[in-house]
Amino acid sequence: MSSATPPPSVFDGIAGVIVVLVLLAEFGMLHATLLFLQLRLYAAQSFLLSVLAGVAAYAKHVPELYALAVLSCALKVFAVPATIRRLVGQPSQEIAGSGVLGVGTRTLLGLAVTAVGFFAAKAWHIHGTFLPSTALSLSVSVLLVSFVLMIVRRDVVSQAVGLFSLENAVSLASLVVAAAMPLLLEVAFLFDLLVAVVVFGVLIRTHQLRRRSFLTTDLTELRG
Repeated sequence: MSSATPPPSVFDGIAGVIVVLVLLAEFGMLHATLLFLQLRLYAAQSFLLSVLAGVAAYAKHVPELYALAVLSCALKVFAVPATIRRLVGQPSQEIAGSGVLGVGTRTLLGLAVTAVGFFAAKAWHIHGTFLPSTALSLSVSVLLVSFVLMIVRRDVVSQAVGLFSLENAVSLASLVVAAAMPLLLEVAFLFDLLVAVVVFGVLIRTHQLRRRSFLTTDLTELRG
């Protein structure tokens, strides 16, 4: 007689709620019409991941995750949004017309890639030690939606936010499959994020000085 499956723990429930909120924040970035709204949503998504790392550190007794949560919060919640906000300069820049697709089409495409990522990750049968396997499935969905964000939005800030949120999705997946990864490797991932911020910062500044616009449709016409 097979033993009954144990009910999910309180930690599994908290982790599941946080991961769903991370996915919803990604959809919010996909549909945001203001640059600063996208940045706030990215900061909120990053804060949720920091909270998740802290909760996992407490529940699973992995002290390294406390340091990761603090570093991630300082960099992704405060430093990166503040840097992009400073580069943008204007208090509210509309990007409503920067989408290649309409709102309805973007929504359907986002839902489609979410379903593909969720069920594809389920088929891998990867079970994490620290987070429930559902978190891995949703992290793949967040990654695919961030790709959609970079593809369907034609302004450089949206594409930058899409890349930054893609890094959040990778961080979420690493919490599932390798939460005990040495802190040095996690810091290396954060350093890659800093490099991406510098590259996009130069690109944003170039667009402002040369074109007075954030649209990337004329990017091939730029010369050094």
